[in-house]
Amino acid sequence: MKTDDLVTLLATGDIAIQPHTTAKRFALALGLGVSVAFLMMLGLLGLRPDFAEAIQLPMFWVKLGYAASLAAAAWLALVRLSHPGSRLKKAPLGMALPIVLMWLLALFSLVDADSAQRQELLFGASWGVCPLNITMLSAPIFLATLWVVRGLAPTHLTQAGAAVGLLSGALGAVVYSLHCPEMGAPFIGTWYLLGMMIPTLIGAALGRTLLRW
Repeated sequence: MKTDDLVTLLATGDIAIQPHTTAKRFALALGLGVSVAFLMMLGLLGLRPDFAEAIQLPMFWVKLGYAASLAAAAWLALVRLSHPGSRLKKAPLGMALPIVLMWLLALFSLVDADSAQRQELLFGASWGVCPLNITMLSAPIFLATLWVVRGLAPTHLTQAGAAVGLLSGALGAVVYSLHCPEMGAPFIGTWYLLGMMIPTLIGAALGRTLLRW
């Protein structure tokens, strides 16, 4: 929406919208973006070969829940930031909580492990590609979400862009977890977080330009 269009709507009073329009737009964009990311994961990376066994392990669901909870917190923040004048309020606490809990779990894992195991827990076998793969899978989600937010009226553009990036990165991490064999909390707390932070920083950097209306 352009500034002149918004002024005209406010002046005429013709600003009625259908109920849940924003939620429907987000649902459509996220559904499309995640579907494309899932197909990319299947085509470029592949589902982990032991998937049937992995889903029976608690740590698989911890990893999935970690990324999903960050996605939920980012989505709630983005819904607020997509409307004029809205602020995050306590949303950053919701984003920080999963990270802190994962770091605590990582700390306990490292304390219980011997020196040889600590390096494996932290780096695993795929630390070099994990953040880049998450960033890659976040790209279609990022573009779809950005399209929705551009049609709304955010005023805190850097924050809104960062929320777009975090939501995209977290959902990209959810999709990537279906491929990734890593189960160590130190690995997830470090490299998954980095993978989610890359699109977050990109979104923050581009938000002031791409979300201006």
